[in-house]
Amino acid sequence: MTTSLDVDFVRSQFPAFAEPSLQGRAFFENAGGSYTCRQVIDRLHRFYTERKVQPYGRYAASAAGGAEMDEARERLAALMNVEPDELSFGPSTRQNTYVLAQAFADTLSPGDAVIVTDQDHEANSGAWRRLESRGMEIREWHIDPESGKLALDRLAGILDDRVRLVCFPHCSNIVGQENPVAAIAAMAHEVGAVTCCDGVSYAPHGLPDVGGLGTDIYLFSSYKTYGPHQGIMVVRRDLADRLANQAHFFNAGSRYKRFTPAGPDHAQVAACAGMADYIDALYAHHHGGDTAPAERARAVARLQRGHEDRVLAPLLDYLGSRNDARILGSASLGGETGRVPTVALHTAKPAHEIATALSGHGVMAGEGDFYAVRTIGAMGCDPDAGVLRLSFVHYTTDAEVQQLMKGLDACL
Repeated sequence: MTTSLDVDFVRSQFPAFAEPSLQGRAFFENAGGSYTCRQVIDRLHRFYTERKVQPYGRYAASAAGGAEMDEARERLAALMNVEPDELSFGPSTRQNTYVLAQAFADTLSPGDAVIVTDQDHEANSGAWRRLESRGMEIREWHIDPESGKLALDRLAGILDDRVRLVCFPHCSNIVGQENPVAAIAAMAHEVGAVTCCDGVSYAPHGLPDVGGLGTDIYLFSSYKTYGPHQGIMVVRRDLADRLANQAHFFNAGSRYKRFTPAGPDHAQVAACAGMADYIDALYAHHHGGDTAPAERARAVARLQRGHEDRVLAPLLDYLGSRNDARILGSASLGGETGRVPTVALHTAKPAHEIATALSGHGVMAGEGDFYAVRTIGAMGCDPDAGVLRLSFVHYTTDAEVQQLMKGLDACL
């Protein structure tokens, strides 16, 4: 059993690291979308080659395609400690959130209150805010303008028995600080509200134990968790049965179809089983033996986060020593909750100029507002100017972080 992540093994699972055009290029815009693991690529290629027909039919290619789609849903659900009929796929998390908002609009009553935050990506904010036009009250859970954190006492101040829904991120795509999902869900449930947690910025750093978190809805994007471009959502059974059906009337009895009105992308759904293959490969390499899927996912997540924290620490120390860049959010790994390796900087120079210059040093970094206009503005920065974002995951090496810091020395 290995207690630390074997990064060489990890990188061997990603064809991008063997691609000649990417050699010497350190990738630090993973929050916008990760590299894809070979298990997903292999499944996608096989589906398009052998199974690209209408699934769930009576002939072999069709039956195999449908079975692989079911496999993806069942295995991912098991890894996240939920039931298979609670997990469904959609074109993107933004689209999934939009559909869910329509379901709530058809279920809630005028005067009911919905809580949103200014720490969210707009995908988990805009759709809910539009419910105001349907007569719902929108309440704002504001971040602290210095730390960027969401304080539980501020939530307590706006929670009452009129609140029906609390929407918040597992962590911000700008601030990077984890929010205490279980505690937030418990507070909401006390007043009879349900919760919708956007996990897009968290899930790449370890597939979550959604069953243990207690949230009623959990959303994330598979193209940021080493898979194809899909939005994955978990809606717990009790809530799914109460929300208005958004699909064909004859699909109302199928929980995983109720919130996918457009129908699934067969090949990409099937290829999501490759994400489960990847997690199982990491577990087998580092631990071996057989254990329950959710425990395998938790063990792999611990390996991922342990490596990420170790690699992130020197970068935070380096950035904290500079006076030409402000870290938006915590500059340390300490605190009651964790911090993912997504670091946004407000810089003296224009962010787009720094990102362009970093490319000349072999560093791929992001700049802009990243659909977090409210967050950037709430922290006293100009959303139009944007921020420089440096984000990585468990396949990032110490050498790449050193390359990044050397590039920042030259470009900040």
